[in-house]
Amino acid sequence: MLTVTLSTLRTRWVTLVGTFVALALGVALIATMGLGLASTLDAPEQQPERFAGAPVVVRGADELRVPSPIGDRTQPLAQPRGVAPEVAKALAAKAPTVADRSFPVRVTAGDGDSDSLVGHPWSVAAFGGYRLTAGHEPRKPGEIVVAGDASLLGRAVPVRTPAGLGNRTVSGVVTPAPFEKAVFFTDGEAAKLSPRIDNLVVRAAPDVVRTVVGPGADVQVLTGDDRHRADPDPHRDRDALIAMNALLGTAGGVTTFVSVFVVASTFAFAVAQRRREIGLMRTAGATPRQVRSMMFMEAAVVGVLASVAGCVLGSYGAPWLASLLVDERLAPPWFTIGAHTWPYHVAFWTGLLVALAGVTVATVRAGRIRPVEALREASVDSKAMTLGRWIFGAGLLATGLGMLFWRMLADPGDALHRKTYTTQPMLLITAVALLAPILVRPLTRMLAWLPAQLPGATGMLVRENAAAGVRRTAAIAAPVLVTVALAGSLLGATATINEAKAAEIRQQTHADLIVQADDAAGGFDARTVAQVRAVPGAAVTASATTAVYTLEDGTALIRSDAQAVDPRELATSRELPVQAGDLADLNDDGIVVNDEWARRTVGERVDVWLGDGTKKSLRIAAVIAAGTGNNGVYVTPRNAPGVAPDRLEVTWAAGADATAGTAAVRAALQPTGAEVQTRAEWIRSEYPSNSRQTRVGYLVVLGIALIYTGIALGNTMVMATSDRVRDLAVLRLAGATKRQILVLVGVEALTVVVVGAVLGTIVTAFNVLGIWGSLAALSVWSSVVLPWTTLAQTLGACAVVAVVASVLPAVGALRTRPVELAGARE
Repeated sequence: MLTVTLSTLRTRWVTLVGTFVALALGVALIATMGLGLASTLDAPEQQPERFAGAPVVVRGADELRVPSPIGDRTQPLAQPRGVAPEVAKALAAKAPTVADRSFPVRVTAGDGDSDSLVGHPWSVAAFGGYRLTAGHEPRKPGEIVVAGDASLLGRAVPVRTPAGLGNRTVSGVVTPAPFEKAVFFTDGEAAKLSPRIDNLVVRAAPDVVRTVVGPGADVQVLTGDDRHRADPDPHRDRDALIAMNALLGTAGGVTTFVSVFVVASTFAFAVAQRRREIGLMRTAGATPRQVRSMMFMEAAVVGVLASVAGCVLGSYGAPWLASLLVDERLAPPWFTIGAHTWPYHVAFWTGLLVALAGVTVATVRAGRIRPVEALREASVDSKAMTLGRWIFGAGLLATGLGMLFWRMLADPGDALHRKTYTTQPMLLITAVALLAPILVRPLTRMLAWLPAQLPGATGMLVRENAAAGVRRTAAIAAPVLVTVALAGSLLGATATINEAKAAEIRQQTHADLIVQADDAAGGFDARTVAQVRAVPGAAVTASATTAVYTLEDGTALIRSDAQAVDPRELATSRELPVQAGDLADLNDDGIVVNDEWARRTVGERVDVWLGDGTKKSLRIAAVIAAGTGNNGVYVTPRNAPGVAPDRLEVTWAAGADATAGTAAVRAALQPTGAEVQTRAEWIRSEYPSNSRQTRVGYLVVLGIALIYTGIALGNTMVMATSDRVRDLAVLRLAGATKRQILVLVGVEALTVVVVGAVLGTIVTAFNVLGIWGSLAALSVWSSVVLPWTTLAQTLGACAVVAVVASVLPAVGALRTRPVELAGARE
C-alpha cells in the first residue's frame, strides 16, 4: 500500500501541490496570529518617566475600591484625588518634599498657532530628566521654561493659564521629553495657578513615608516601577496591549475559521476528484479499508510536510505583523514577538487534524460505494448531498438564524459588539457552504439560461458542465463565498452601525453652535463660559464629562460615562430618547440613567460613587434609551465636583443676530484654541469614521484572511482545470478550436465566481439585516448600508484570479495533441 501511495503522489502532483499550498498557508496564518496573541500576554512592566529620578512619590487616590462578597472591586477614578494638605504637612515635617502640580496651559507662537501644554512647578523637572540647554530656571513670576530650541530664549509669548491670558518671558529652554509637552513655572506661581497637590516627592525611605502616612490614608506610596502610575498616561501600554489582544484575538478567530474552512474544502475536493480512480481500484479488488488507508497515508504525508512548512512561514510572518502593528501605532514601540512554542503546536496539530479529517470524511463515503456505482458517480455527481451534510448544514443554518433573531429580541446591544458581528457570519458561511450542492445547480442554470439561448454551444456547455460537476462547482465557489460574505458582513455591519450613530447625533443635537474643549486643555474656565453666556441672544448649555460607578448584583463594579449639566439648559440643545420619567425632574438629588442599568425604575434610589469616589444615594429622575451606546448618564454639576465644562452648545433665540453672535462667540473662545463649529460641521466631525488605526485593524482582521482566500481560489481553480484535460481533449476531437475551449473555460470560471458571490451576498444580507433589526430594537432607525464598492472590487478580484488560474492550465494542456490527452490517465 505504501508503494501505491508514493506512486499516486507522483502522478497526481498538481493535487498534491494544491493541497500542500492551501494547508501550508493556513497553518502559517494560524501560527502568525497565535504568536502575536501570545506576545500580548507577557508585556514588560511600564517604566517610570516623569518621576524616574524620584525616590518616593506620594500620590492621591486614583482608584475606586469597593468591598464585595468576593473581594474588593476596583475601577480607575474619572477625577483622581490630590494629596491632602495635612498629609503633605506631616511628610514635610519628617523629610524634604517637593510638591508637583499639573494644570492646562496654552502657549501662542509667533505664527499665531497655539499648543496645548501642561504646566508644572520647576522643582519637579529634574525628576523627569529635564535639563537646561539654554538660559536659567524661572526665578520670578512671569518667567517660564519651555521645551524646544534655544532661539526661544528671552522671547515674550502669550500664555493662557487657569488664571487667564498674559505674556510670559522664556527664561530657559530644556530638551523635549517624549512623554509630555511641558512648560515650567516658579513653584510659587504654580501653587497659585493650581493649589491642589497632585503628587508629592519625598526624599526619605519608603518605610518612613508609610509610617507617617498611616495604613488608612487615602494616598498611594509609590516606589520602583510603581512610580509610573504618576506619569501623564500611566496605562497607555496596558491599554494598547488590551486593545491589541482583542484585535489579534478577533483576527485569530477569523483566520483560523477561514483556514480550516478552506483547507477542509480543498482536501475534500481533492478526494472528490479521484472518485473514478477509487472506482477503478475497487473494481480491481481493493477493499474499502485499503482505499481509506491509502488516502489517509497520503493526507498524513502532505499534512505533516505542509504543517511544518506553515510553521516556518509563521515564524517569519509574525515579526512582520508585529512591525506593522508598531508602525501603525496599534502597538507600543517596544512590542516584539516573544519566544513562544504553544502557537506552533496549535497551528501544526490544527492543520494536520483538519487535513486528516477532510480526507477521512470523504473516503468513508467513497469506500462504502460498490465498484460499479463508484465508476458511475465519477462521471456525474448524482448524490452530492450526503445525510451528514444535510444534518450539519441544516443544523448550522438553524443555529445561525436562531442566534440572529434571539439577539434582536433578547439582547440587541450585544449585536453591536465587534466580536459578535465578526463571529456571527461564520455559522451562516459554513451552513451555506454545506448546503451549496443543492443551491449550485439551480443558481448555475439560472445564470446560464440566457447564454444558453444564444447561438453557439458555450452557454449550453457551461450550464451542463456545472450541473454535472456539482461538487467541483461547490468547491470552487467556496473561497468566493467566504471572501464575499466576510467582506460584506464585517464592512456592512460596521457601516450600518456608523450610520445609526450618525443618525442619533443628528436627532439629538439641536444647538446652532457646538464647541468642544481640547482634551489637553482640561475644559473651559468660568470666565470663558461667562463671556459666551453674555453674547446677546445666546442660550448656552455647558456640560462636563465625568463618570459614575455602581455595584451591580453586589459583585460587579460598573463604570458609566456621565455628563454633568444643568437640567434647565439640557432641553434647549438636546433631544434625548426618554423612555420613562422627565428630564426636568433632574436635580442635585437625582440622576438620569439609561435602560442598560440593572435598576432603572423612576423614583427608585440607587447607590452610586461619583467621579471623585464620593458615595451618594440618588433618585432616578428619568430613563433614556441606551441606543448605540453613546447615551450615558446625566447628573447635575454639583455631583461632578472639580470638573470644568468641556462642551458648550449655543442656541440662538428667535430674532437674534446669528452672524454677529457667532463672531462674538468665536472671539470669546479664540484664546482657548477651541474650534467653534456649526451644527452641520459638528455632525460631520462626529460622524463615526474609520481612523488610520481602525483601517489597519481591518487589514489585520479581514485583509490577510481575504488574501488567503484569493490564493485558495486560484489554487482550487488550478486543481479543477488540470483535472479536466481529458474533457478538453474530447472537445478538441469534437471540433472545438483552442480559442473556443479557452473561452468556455473562462466563462465557466466566471459563472462559478458569480455563484459564490450570490451565496456570499445572501449571507451578507442576513447578517446586515440582523444588525439593522437589533438597532431598531434599540429604538435607533437608520438605513442599511452595504459596501457595494468593496463587494464589486472583491468580486472583480475573484473573477480575475479565477479566470487566470483556469485559463493558464488550459493553455498548457492544449499544447498536447488531443489524442494523447484523451488517452491520458486521470
